[in-house]
Amino acid sequence: MSKSDPFGFDMRVSAAKKKAPRGKRGMSGAFETSTRVCEHPGCEEKGVYRAPRSPDHLDEYLWFCKDHVREYNLKWNFFNGTTEEEFSDQVAQDKVWGRGTKPWRSDEHKAWARLGVDDPHQVLGKNATQNPGKSGTGGSTKRLPPTERRAVEILEAKDHWTKAEIRKAYKGLIKVLHPDMNGGDRSQEEQLAEVVWAWDQLKDSRNFT
Repeated sequence: MSKSDPFGFDMRVSAAKKKAPRGKRGMSGAFETSTRVCEHPGCEEKGVYRAPRSPDHLDEYLWFCKDHVREYNLKWNFFNGTTEEEFSDQVAQDKVWGRGTKPWRSDEHKAWARLGVDDPHQVLGKNATQNPGKSGTGGSTKRLPPTERRAVEILEAKDHWTKAEIRKAYKGLIKVLHPDMNGGDRSQEEQLAEVVWAWDQLKDSRNFT
């Protein structure tokens, strides 16, 4: 820009680089602009090559001259002190770049899990296939506004349930869908928002006691 900034700031990238120059790394891996001294005891050469301090501190570095970084690297063993099982686990993680595939679960399995049922077959009994009709536990028994009908479906509830029963179903879904209960997994946040919305429609409804 030909005109200077009215506030006195020089926003050019070249100016920023001059103020805060970064170390330049050559093809050999050396940081030629480094002003450090080699950390090998007794060595006074420039420390232009860096190496991880330890397997547990890979973001912290020791600085050496060329000869001593080679010596250090020859002795370096990332898996030093690890068991065979830990070594195998690390290899398995590295194969997928540390992003393992989550266990697959069918929609049916998830639906049962929300109700606290681990095995769908454990609820099947002699009455499992009987249709109780509208007077029983199946079918619609109330005329509800569209929003409340939708809310009942989202919470996988029944319209003859009490508010306490619906609240229990709501809490069960929250436990399954909330990231804090799934190791930080946020893949079901949209469904969680729907569940919260559904409970907001029903918690003060006069159609449920």
